Amino acid sequence: MAQSATITWAEHAAVRTASVPWYISICVIAITCASTGGIWDISWHKSIGRDTFWTAPHMLIYLCGVLAGVSCGYLILSSTFGHSAAALAGSVRMWGFRGPLGAFVCAWGGVAMIASAPFDNWWHAAYGLDVKVLSPPHVVLIFGMLVIRIGTLLLIMGHLAHAEGALHTKLHALMLYTYTFLLVTSFGVFQEFLLRNYMHSALFYMLMTLGSCFFLAALYRISDYRWAGTVVAGIYTVMNLLYVWILPLFPAEPKLGPVYQHVTHFVAPDFPILFIVPAFLLDLTRPYWQRWSYWARAAAIAPIFVIALVAVQWPFADFLMTPAAHNWFFGTENYPFFVPSDNDWVRNIFTQVEPGARQFWTRMLTAVVLGALMARAGLSWGGWMRKIRR
Repeated sequence: MAQSATITWAEHAAVRTASVPWYISICVIAITCASTGGIWDISWHKSIGRDTFWTAPHMLIYLCGVLAGVSCGYLILSSTFGHSAAALAGSVRMWGFRGPLGAFVCAWGGVAMIASAPFDNWWHAAYGLDVKVLSPPHVVLIFGMLVIRIGTLLLIMGHLAHAEGALHTKLHALMLYTYTFLLVTSFGVFQEFLLRNYMHSALFYMLMTLGSCFFLAALYRISDYRWAGTVVAGIYTVMNLLYVWILPLFPAEPKLGPVYQHVTHFVAPDFPILFIVPAFLLDLTRPYWQRWSYWARAAAIAPIFVIALVAVQWPFADFLMTPAAHNWFFGTENYPFFVPSDNDWVRNIFTQVEPGARQFWTRMLTAVVLGALMARAGLSWGGWMRKIRR
């Protein structure tokens, strides 16, 4: 009996002191590097221009591919040629190699990111400065970053399924942190149409709805935590506020022309979208629709999200256009050097995307319908993610 009690105590102590696997920690650091480097690089382009490939933000971005690719490549090789029974039990077989599913995904993402580097350098050398996010090399880079984020989430989910006690809490926290970067990927892809001068257009709300409904719906299958959506939205908000407040503290000036705006410091991103409000309302109402059928849940998620976002973002956009928002806190006077002064964004007027009320409401209805379809797809994807065991 005493021996049994000793073993039980030892097992509980091991659970309490269990640490997060090293490769998960490295992959989380990698995606943080890519996100921070990405925001910094965009600010660099807005403030200085693309003067060389070997800038600090570029190195920080590609460090993500190196860290994730090398660490997960090592994990795959050690699982394949090592003699650890635990490693074999937690692995899948692919092309003669063994390793966790997330490790293979991260390794592929790392290869894509690293391969995009010379492609990007050649593209700029051949075609000069580009101010578009979705150039071919950037698409490859963004794809690699997205794949690494998914792979990291898979690694975490594989361990989360078996974890208990303090380790489960740590892994769940890392899952929510990692999921933030996955969710806001669509914000980055559509960023050119998510500026404040588009916030009175149905296009803005439709683009916000597509990715948000998919990833929030998936999150509600992955996590049982009541306020998971609010936490993820809160992480996004805090991180973007830090970018808004910190980047302008450092000096910068354009090295390319033409220069339309007087820039003396790094240009920060716009004030974060009030995404936290619809996320909070979805969390708040979650107990009421959580047990409905998948289609009914999707039909509830989309209109709640759209209505809540319009209710807060529309009047907030009005405020951002006023002189009261022209200060360091809201950061509405930061414009890229290459944006002409007659641009709607600079003039603080809303861009009329839809020519009339009919087109506006048609697109808003389309946003709700597409949001429901994306939410339904997200519920299925989240259910699959929850089944990951290795």
